[in-house]
Order: sequence, then C-alpha cells, then structure tokens
Amino acid sequence: MKTPGCKGYFLTRRNMLGATGAVMLGLSMKQLLSLAAAPAAKAAAKADQAILFWNGGGMSHIDTWDPKPGRPTAGEFDPIKTTADGIQISEIFPQVAKQMHHATLIRSIAGTNGDHGRASYQLQTSYNQSPNLRHPGIGSVVVHEKESISDLPSYISISGEAPRAGYLGQKCEAYYVGLPGEKDPYLSFPENINHVRGNKRLDILKKMNEKYNAANNDPRLEATQTAVDDAVRLMRSPALSAFDLDKESPETVARYGENAFGRGALLARRLVEKGVRFVQINRGGFDTHSNNFPAMQAHGDVMDPALASLIADLHSNGMLKRTLVMMISEFGRTPRINNTAGRDHHAACFSCFMAGGGIKAGYVHGSSDIDGVRPKDNPVKVPNLHASICYALGIDYDKEVMTPLSRPMRLVDAPGEPIKELFA
Repeated sequence: MKTPGCKGYFLTRRNMLGATGAVMLGLSMKQLLSLAAAPAAKAAAKADQAILFWNGGGMSHIDTWDPKPGRPTAGEFDPIKTTADGIQISEIFPQVAKQMHHATLIRSIAGTNGDHGRASYQLQTSYNQSPNLRHPGIGSVVVHEKESISDLPSYISISGEAPRAGYLGQKCEAYYVGLPGEKDPYLSFPENINHVRGNKRLDILKKMNEKYNAANNDPRLEATQTAVDDAVRLMRSPALSAFDLDKESPETVARYGENAFGRGALLARRLVEKGVRFVQINRGGFDTHSNNFPAMQAHGDVMDPALASLIADLHSNGMLKRTLVMMISEFGRTPRINNTAGRDHHAACFSCFMAGGGIKAGYVHGSSDIDGVRPKDNPVKVPNLHASICYALGIDYDKEVMTPLSRPMRLVDAPGEPIKELFA
C-alpha cells in the first residue's frame, strides 16, 4: 500500500517527545483515542484533486468578480447577470456567467502585502516571506498529504513555474510544462537512440548513481535520484499520452481556445482525469498600471472560454464534485482609476473564484464596501483561504511537519481556519 507524504521524515527526539507527551501527562486511553481522532474530524474530504489558475500581477477585482455599477470606481465594464440567482460579474466573462450556478465567489479577501513578490509568496504558501526559511506552495502541501494515484507526477505546473516545495522535499516539487500540447524533449530518447539502447543506458546510469550515492552521504543526491526515477517512470508510462492534446477533437480545442491558456485549461482537465492531484495554470500580465481596460478585455477574451469550458466539461463527466477549481491573484487593483487609465496595487480587498470539490454552488462569501476598497463583511485572511483548500481536500490544515532541521511547521500558517460557509 502506498503512503502519503514525502521521503526524509524520521522519528527525532522532538517527534518522540510529542508522541509520548500525552502518556506522560497521564491521559486515559479514551482521551488518547479522542486526540488521535481529532485531525480526521477537521477534514471534509470532498475533493480528490485541485486545479489552480494563478493570475500573476494583481488581477482587478472590480473588473472581474466584484463589479461596482454606478460608482466612480466602476470603470468601463458593465455587470452582467449569471445563472446564479442574484450574482453579477463583469461583462468580460459572458461564458463563465453561464456556469456560475456551479461556482462560488469570495469578495472579501483581506490581504496585507502590496508588493508583488511578498504578496505572491503569501497567497501561494499562506505564510509571509521569511529570510531563512522557504515555505512550500499549496500544491506541494497537497501532494505531500495526498497519496499518489497515477504514474503521472502528482503536481504539474503549466506555462510557468510554481512555488518550490521548500522543506517538504523533492518528491513534492512541481513537474513543469512549458507549452501545453508540445512534447517534452526530455521524456523521450533522441531520434538516433532506439528504446532498447536507451533503456540500457538508463540501467547503466542507475547503477552508476547507486554506487556513487552509497559512497557519498549527501541528501541532495537522494533528491536528484528521486527526480531521475520519476522522469524514467513517466517516460515508460502509458499515462504520458495525457499530455497529447492531438487526441482531443479540433472542436474541443477551439472551444477552450487556440492559445496557451486555453490549451493549459484543456490539459489540466486531461491531467486530473488521469489522477494528477494538483495542477497549476499560470498567466501573467495583470499589472495594469496603465490602459487597464483594453488589457482586461484581452484577458477576458482568452480566459472566459477556457474557464467556462473546463467547468462545463468537469460537470458533464462527473468530476466537478471531486475537483476543486480556483482562480486567484496576489492582490486586486485600486478602485480609483489613475491618470493613465490604469489601476494600481490594492491588497486591502480583492476576490477569487472557486468551483467544485464540495464548494457551495451559486454562492458569494463576503462583500466589499460600496467602492470595493475594503471588506464590508466576512473578511477572509489568506491563511483562512489555504485552510479551506486543505479542508476541501481532506487535509488536516493545522498539522505540523518536521523540517530537516527538526523545526515543527504547520501546513497552514496560524491561525488559519477553514471558511465553513463555503461548503455545501
């Protein structure tokens, strides 16, 4: 039986004291059993997999999920009705509007970082940046805690690199896909090397590495071998065909969009169908300090058909209930429109989109004030968002893992708690 988690975590003195502390305190067997069962009670376990659309640069909340019609901050886009009663979104998402009865919006995320780097770090890890510790991204947390169920990598990042796994180790790093639909040249032998000859070379490489690693006690060698083993297993797996978008009909490809974002969304669907635990699709260009409105319309033209098609297809094939889909950015944009027709960084209040994975459908959590400047009710802190993702996936969000230096770290920064109202 496979076990969740990554290699490299062994019983230390600190672990031993934590495990035996309850006994030394004189707790009864009934109390011990209650403590052992407590983490399971925290996990909803509605989702098996997750897809994260990461929109880097700071996506305007007012021009997407939280329109402010009739206000000076509204900008050039009108709100449109959706299939969810009483919920309106920006006109740049006409097809997504037809899928909103499957989705939820959070309109009251209260961020604290207005710098791209620090905000991106926190939104993707739940932690503020530290000079001496790299925290793992949410995708690495998920694959650390969820058992692998596919020959494919458990964590795949498309059209951009994902956050590093930090102290969770090499097994929890993302596999990077540069251009969705194109074959990875590193997962096949060169044209002049046939499979028999190539496999012999791989066997020789393995023996050489084993001999060298045995003579050199360096944990980096184990991490390197893990990466090599994963790559070889993927090369030899029939599941590799999931990356081949030519197996989809031209009509389907066109429906998602003949562009990197559309192909990325389509690839994400194919990957979760094959058991990949966490897929991240990256898109930049949201730092719209000038000419915000033509830029956001161009983004909408690309993102709208891809996101809508993904939600519709996951619903049609029965996977939406078990697949958590999210779209988020590091912060929003200022409600005030500057003198170059742009919006600047705004961390105090912004929004995100969620669907599937046990998330309540046709629901809006929280609200911003009349101009979208600050949360009006139900403010959501970043760790609460991460705890909610973990909760949906059946992960104990306040579990501690031990770093290689025997420092205990929570999976989600304290005092992160799930937003229970999000769940049906």
